[in-house]
Amino acid sequence: MTPPKPTPRPDKVSLWRYLKLFRKDILSAQPQRLYRAWMAEFRTPFFRSYLINQPELVETVLKKRPTEFPKSNRISEGLRPLLGESVFLTNGDTWKRQRRIIDPAFEGGRLKDTFPAMRAAGQAAVERLRSQTGEVLEFEEITSHIAADVIFRTLFSVPIENETAAQVFDKFRGYQREQPILNIAAFVPLPKWLPRLHTRRTKVNANDIRGLIKELTEERAGLIERGEAPDDLATKIMTTRDPETGRGFDTQEMVDQVAIFFLAGHETSASALAWTLYLLAMYPEWQDKLAEEAGALDTSDFAAMSRLKLSRDVFREALRLYPPVPMMVREAACPERFRGRDIPEGAQIVISPWHLHRQERLWERPDEFDPTRWGTENGKTCQRNAFIPFSTGSRVCPGAGFAMIEGPLLLSMLLRHFRLDLVEGRHPVPVAHLTVRSKDGIWLRLVER
Repeated sequence: MTPPKPTPRPDKVSLWRYLKLFRKDILSAQPQRLYRAWMAEFRTPFFRSYLINQPELVETVLKKRPTEFPKSNRISEGLRPLLGESVFLTNGDTWKRQRRIIDPAFEGGRLKDTFPAMRAAGQAAVERLRSQTGEVLEFEEITSHIAADVIFRTLFSVPIENETAAQVFDKFRGYQREQPILNIAAFVPLPKWLPRLHTRRTKVNANDIRGLIKELTEERAGLIERGEAPDDLATKIMTTRDPETGRGFDTQEMVDQVAIFFLAGHETSASALAWTLYLLAMYPEWQDKLAEEAGALDTSDFAAMSRLKLSRDVFREALRLYPPVPMMVREAACPERFRGRDIPEGAQIVISPWHLHRQERLWERPDEFDPTRWGTENGKTCQRNAFIPFSTGSRVCPGAGFAMIEGPLLLSMLLRHFRLDLVEGRHPVPVAHLTVRSKDGIWLRLVER
């Protein structure tokens, strides 16, 4: 069985029709030819954008010359109400300073310290699900709950049942469904003084989430001052000083960073885990393999992760087919020339993991689910050159290592106790909200082993 692609649109369509499709669902708006193109140009009355789907071009933009292709402000317009000036949106010296403070919290040794909290969240999920065996469940909601629990336990040492954490989770569910990956400012350059076209509900939810995060941050600052703070990610980040300036994050800056940690550490993880479970329901033989391998978790120490090799390959394959962040946009800071085409200054450079991970000229059987591909020469080559679920280069997601522990661990813990079956007539259709989600949810039957 092959996971479905988005329904391809006709290659020729009016600009107005394209914009409507793009806002409703960025994935189904893409023509089929983009899965085999090295590069494509898209023009609007306001700007030009270029999809680059060739590894050499991606490497130029993201790794070799990233300062000449800063993150596009057009993307930030849609996320600014929630993320403010977080590391996900900034460029230049501001971004460099933020990374110098954030990166130490996600170093290898620190990740080992987060393992018990991740495992506790996984065990809590298993216990919650025991009472629902035999039922048909919507798994995006379930994985969102698990991922939110992980991020709150690792960031603030509180479970999802904590009152403030529960409120943040509830508000964020409303926010992510209301907010498309791009808003109209991505297409039309609006003056700074003109109000942004965010819905009232989007703005209210963003303000509420930020207010709740501020409460958690101020509470933690008090614990740090009294020497009573737990040694978790929030404490690490809030007590780290920029080695060049000697300054740390103030409260407002920390709220911005926690907002992106929650988005990146919860929303993307929830998307990836839900699609992985769906793929495993399609291929039940892989469920049995992972359930057997999960015996490695009989030991509770971090070393068990090195023995979850199949789980890691399955999770990696799901990230290939359903990358949580389907596109990244950079802006040409000066005129450029790619593949014989002149790229004007200010042009939008679109890098799409969704297309690159299914590039027909690179991957063998690109639309098939095959976790064994990562042991083949083609798989190893593509992993180096055409696999970027966490971006790459200097702007690679600082939580990439975190995600590659969390995903395989939670997957193994769930499949050790449960089997997942497909539900007839409930075929998920991928769409892009803040991350790649299913249009009507991912419905599976939960069966206890």
